[in-house]
Amino acid sequence: MSCDSDPYIFSTDTLPADRRFLPPLANGRLGWRVYSNIMHMGGVYNGEGGRCHRADVPCPFAVEVEMEETTQHTYSLDTHSGSIFTHTLSSANVTISQSLYSHRYYSNLMVMEVLLVRQVTSEEPVTVKLVSSFTPQSKDIVFESGPDYKGGKYIHGTTKSAEIPGGSCPMVHLIWSHIPSTLTLLPEQSQARWGFILVGTNSLDIAKASFDEGLDLMAAGNLRPSHENAWKELWLQSKVEVTGSETLSKAVIGCMFYLLSAFPSIHDTSSSFGGVSPGGLSNGGDGQDYWGHVFWDQDLWMYPGIALFYPKLARAVLEYRVGTIDGAKDNAQNVLTLQGLKFPWESAVSGREVCPEDIYGQQEIHINGDVTLAFQRYFYLTEDLSMFTEGRGSEVIYGVADYWVSRVTWSPEDQKYHLIGVMPPDEYYYNVNNSVFTNTVAKFSLQFAVELAALLQHPAPTEWQKVADGLKIPFDQESQYHPEFDGYIKGHPVKQADAVMLSYPLDLPMSPEVRRNDLAMYEPVTDPSGPAMTWSMFAIGWMELGEAEKAQSLLQKCFSNIQGPFQVWSESSDGSGAVNFLTGMGGFLQAVLFGYTGFRVQKEGLAFSPLLPKDISELCIRGVNYLGSQMDWLLRKNEVCIIVRERTGSAKTSDLQVVLKASGTKIPLSPVESTKHYQSSTAKQHYPTHLKWMMTCFETYVK
Repeated sequence: MSCDSDPYIFSTDTLPADRRFLPPLANGRLGWRVYSNIMHMGGVYNGEGGRCHRADVPCPFAVEVEMEETTQHTYSLDTHSGSIFTHTLSSANVTISQSLYSHRYYSNLMVMEVLLVRQVTSEEPVTVKLVSSFTPQSKDIVFESGPDYKGGKYIHGTTKSAEIPGGSCPMVHLIWSHIPSTLTLLPEQSQARWGFILVGTNSLDIAKASFDEGLDLMAAGNLRPSHENAWKELWLQSKVEVTGSETLSKAVIGCMFYLLSAFPSIHDTSSSFGGVSPGGLSNGGDGQDYWGHVFWDQDLWMYPGIALFYPKLARAVLEYRVGTIDGAKDNAQNVLTLQGLKFPWESAVSGREVCPEDIYGQQEIHINGDVTLAFQRYFYLTEDLSMFTEGRGSEVIYGVADYWVSRVTWSPEDQKYHLIGVMPPDEYYYNVNNSVFTNTVAKFSLQFAVELAALLQHPAPTEWQKVADGLKIPFDQESQYHPEFDGYIKGHPVKQADAVMLSYPLDLPMSPEVRRNDLAMYEPVTDPSGPAMTWSMFAIGWMELGEAEKAQSLLQKCFSNIQGPFQVWSESSDGSGAVNFLTGMGGFLQAVLFGYTGFRVQKEGLAFSPLLPKDISELCIRGVNYLGSQMDWLLRKNEVCIIVRERTGSAKTSDLQVVLKASGTKIPLSPVESTKHYQSSTAKQHYPTHLKWMMTCFETYVK
């Protein structure tokens, strides 16, 4: 990797030998890995049941630029001003730039631009080759050619098989600019630019309208600027910048960029978002990257870092789950003969289980609690009840509660409810009883159902609270730690983070001694070749205990999962497993956003307890969105600065305040006021109708 002054630009003069680690370009609707002849579209799957996978869609932009002269090559991904991948070829006579991007605002559009600039005066033309590996065919879609549209090529087709028996097969319509085999800079030209657009949709009318829009934007010179402005708007609402470690800084920027690329535009009102799979939209074909299915990875690993900044994108995740309610009902009531909703371990469009192996879909039932935890976090961040009323979120929460009640078994021996025959997050074990993570997340989702029912004046069945109170949470009194499940033998290997997630993200109360014992018990037996997100959870745990350097040493294990110059993650440190592993990125980002800051999204408020390791001198987090207002946080070794941005719209007039947990002292966040204190804090915010810029700075010491 070259030493760029701008940490948002990832560049190299040599492409990775393993082309899986070329950068993915996505916008929540279209996803593509640079130079690949395959792309994917959100919600377009082929295959029934366990054979369901993202349908391969041919990509006309599988084009590489070549020239006969000796050239120097540079490849760069600008993640800040436009999410644009550029290949630059430089010779003594000419500089050629090929730029590629998935349009951030017009999400049906992908764009390729080629710029030739003459470096010396010459009367000779300059010709470059456009070498394409594109073929208008797919093993998943039966395509037919249609008439050209305004100079663009057109093909259309449907997938070969529906996700469920008798279901409809998704349609795909592609229109793209004709791409010649060569481009020529004429003798009288000092430079020339060519633009090519590709449209992918499920409707011919929308495809034509989108192609028209692209042509109009290109003619007006607004195609790239509109894309760049959309990314600029995104970055203005969230920025995480680390001072002190260039490696960490680039890793954080890469994680944020690729996660945002997997989500739809904040202006998208189509409700067509198809969720986020572990490898994103650029991956997930037949037999690779988990077939493009949506797991708990979306709700528990990727979602928290996005929800902290973007309520609209957080809501899109919840709306995706709401859209699968019918399938979840079928999973619970018709397949498992239980009540309520059972969200699939692997989900596509319908919400029916599409996991290729039955045991995961039947036993990894913690997915239900993971889904409701995302709804609960959203509510505590926004207090947006509309998501639960007209948005139908209450159906999710109540349906999951009914499922837990029908799934538990009463044990007269210990007078507790048990969940038997489950697979915990640690997938090395199955058919176990009382997974501590599963039971805890079930308990909390039942409690949230009771809480929500009270807010909405919905009559809650008494069984919800009764089962929540009576669920067994395994605990070893002698060793003072949480065994993963009944019968877990200390020292046995663990695949990934499981019991160490009880304190965060589940917020199960426990003493520092127990927290330490859980971490110390599982860290040495966790598989070093396990999935990338695991060490982030250990890092957060040690930061909770004030051991910043221990936490940092574990977080640094994640760097071995970052492959090549473009900050693309692999699931395993040896490069194997899922590529563009957003789950690992989400976990890593949580270690920064919720570990260094100590942020905890709670019913009572937004708690924080900052702690920075020695090699980090400053952490700046801009755009934290809490109860309708945005906050910028600047953390240093002995100082925290909070800037509350202006709030518009109607709200109850009440002061924003910081509450010191130790003393109960309340510090109003009034304009340009400075306060010092020496304890961790909890911020609870209520904003006046027109809250102007306000800032408070205070010293904090985490003991």
